[in-house]
Amino acid sequence: MLGAWFTLCLLLVGLPSWSADRDTPAIVVFGAASLTNVLQELGDGFTKQSAIPVKFSFAASSALARQIESGAPADVFFSADLEWMDYLQSRSLIQKESRHDVLGNRLVLIAPADSTVKLKIEPHFQLAAILGKSRLATGDPDSVPVGRYAQTALTTLGVWKDVADRLIRAESVRSALAFVDRGETPLGIVYETDALIDKKVRVVDVFPSDTHQPIVYPIALTSVAKADAAKFVAYIRGPAGDLAFKAYGFTPLH
Repeated sequence: MLGAWFTLCLLLVGLPSWSADRDTPAIVVFGAASLTNVLQELGDGFTKQSAIPVKFSFAASSALARQIESGAPADVFFSADLEWMDYLQSRSLIQKESRHDVLGNRLVLIAPADSTVKLKIEPHFQLAAILGKSRLATGDPDSVPVGRYAQTALTTLGVWKDVADRLIRAESVRSALAFVDRGETPLGIVYETDALIDKKVRVVDVFPSDTHQPIVYPIALTSVAKADAAKFVAYIRGPAGDLAFKAYGFTPLH
């Protein structure tokens, strides 16, 4: 009798534990690189509340949009600009009625935290002179949203031609941030929220909002989204999302 009980205990110990992952498919969220920290925090909160797991893929919005176009099984797309959301909408790869503009951000010029560089961003400011023989890190203007905003701002200010051939064309805003963080370049252009999470960089100045298009983060369900994905979108557009986004320096849009 004792032997039978011992055998039963061993069998029970060997059984896998019960979890949401076992019965509930994970929601797959493709998010702009600048959303990495805040979305991971919100994903944890959503899963604790709903028992629905969430998986993330973070990269430049351009790369994520093209992956979705190629058939990647994403449920949610959270872009750092309107253009890449428009790109997917024009190809019927998102659910148009689920699309919402969620966040705003600011464009900033950064330097390593121990740098003594001082620059006031204004028309024809001395960006090229401060760079000297060094380079300026930002996203690739041909595809990465932060790079597009940077090109527009520098063009408006009349300094784009002075630095266009001296860019480090990073694959995402976080890659651009890393170049400055590591001291590999003296200046970079990123979002304010990225600068706030990295103690190894500091904001030199903020680009005036009228030098570039408004920085808007839209979200939408993809055309193949699972039903539970709408619950996650509703969660991050609700009070929990507002609190988290504000804490990370974003501006919630309503």
